[in-house]
Amino acid sequence: MRRSVATAALVALVVLGGCSTLLDAGGVEEPESNRADPESDVIGWEDGYWWNDSVAVDASDGLTKPELEAVTARMMARVERIRGHEFTEDVQVRVISREEYRNRSSGGSSGGEASEYERWNDQVWEALFVTGESQSSGEAIGETRSSAVAGFYSPSDDEIKIITGTPESPTINNVTLVHELVHALQDQKYDLTKAKYGGETQDEQLAADGLVEGDAKYVERRYVQRCGESWECVGTPSSGGSGGGGGGTPNLGIFLTIFQPYSDGPVYVHDLIEREGWAAIDDSFETPPTSTEQIIHRTDEAPVPVDYRDRARNGWETFPEQGVDGSDTVGEASMYVMFWYQARSTGADTIDPRTIGDVESPYDTYNYDAEPSAGWGNDRLFPYKKATDSGTEYGYVWTTEWDSEQDAREFQRAYRAILDAHDAEERATSTYVVPDGAFADAFRVTRSGTRVTIVNGPAVEDLDDIRPRQS
Repeated sequence: MRRSVATAALVALVVLGGCSTLLDAGGVEEPESNRADPESDVIGWEDGYWWNDSVAVDASDGLTKPELEAVTARMMARVERIRGHEFTEDVQVRVISREEYRNRSSGGSSGGEASEYERWNDQVWEALFVTGESQSSGEAIGETRSSAVAGFYSPSDDEIKIITGTPESPTINNVTLVHELVHALQDQKYDLTKAKYGGETQDEQLAADGLVEGDAKYVERRYVQRCGESWECVGTPSSGGSGGGGGGTPNLGIFLTIFQPYSDGPVYVHDLIEREGWAAIDDSFETPPTSTEQIIHRTDEAPVPVDYRDRARNGWETFPEQGVDGSDTVGEASMYVMFWYQARSTGADTIDPRTIGDVESPYDTYNYDAEPSAGWGNDRLFPYKKATDSGTEYGYVWTTEWDSEQDAREFQRAYRAILDAHDAEERATSTYVVPDGAFADAFRVTRSGTRVTIVNGPAVEDLDDIRPRQS
């Protein structure tokens, strides 16, 4: 399955918090600097540089190729020192312009006919009230990423790509390069191309990214703290660097979804290390988390099974080749974003959008925990389509399962508040119509015990065809 959201990169616009003084992974004292090269490669030494060697670099006018190589070698040694694992291969660093990155990452069909995946994924993001019917979710994701990503590691070609406005004489932010070097180390240690790090659903992907990005962000923060205390670090000029955005206005709903692993992942990693040490991180890479609920709440609770039997009629059908048998699971983090984004953009009475800043851990950036999305047990979202003489129509069935009836009622109430914010009109019991705008459609919202089911279609008469009521 193609991934609904790709997050294997360092997202800019990050607010760095403080971090406490911690021992290195090995818990040993710092060795003396400027020692002779070792006879064989060891942790803390790479390509002629110890982790605490000085480098002759003037970054004020950008880095030459030899300067970039020296900075990279010392950073690799320092990443080894913090992380406790050895790089087994060289890591190539290539600098590209933001324009080149934007051309590489642009989503959607680029003016052509959208693919089945794109149409399927459009319904997922429409169900989350993040992108409407007239907007391509792929294009919105591509535009958001191209304006916010500072660099990325590509496991397919074992190369770090740093994005900068001055590729001829790049000024590279320390945190960007450190972060991507951690990804390179992860790839050499665990092989990030394995399917378990991709996830079959949006929620599984974000959960795995919570571990992958959380580890990188955690090491990055420890690196930054040492630069202010015991390490000599190359400064980053304030202009022309790679850390800034690329202009334009990103979709905040998509941005917050993409950012969730970077925010909650470091807290998840820190808690594991505090309880069990760095070995727990190695164990987690063997069996990555499978839901954002596990990342947000630092729990091992597994999603409950959600059975679903397609009963559509009169031409309505699923996308059986997409997702997991035609379905996606968006998970707690994406649901939180839905409630936050609609509260902020339309004033929906879901959550107080200001609470996104209510964090307790110095490793955290944003708060993704709120009543309407907490208590998530599982969900399956099935996009539907129907061919007509005038074109293809779309809808979806979103089945959500909750830990308790109270959790289910809270989700249902907040979802109804979103419909109210879009001036929905009640046409029948539990049936509503949003008359106009980006989300103009018919909706049926029902609850049975701990399950809330949402059926969406172009008109009220389509709802019973997409998901007939059970007698």
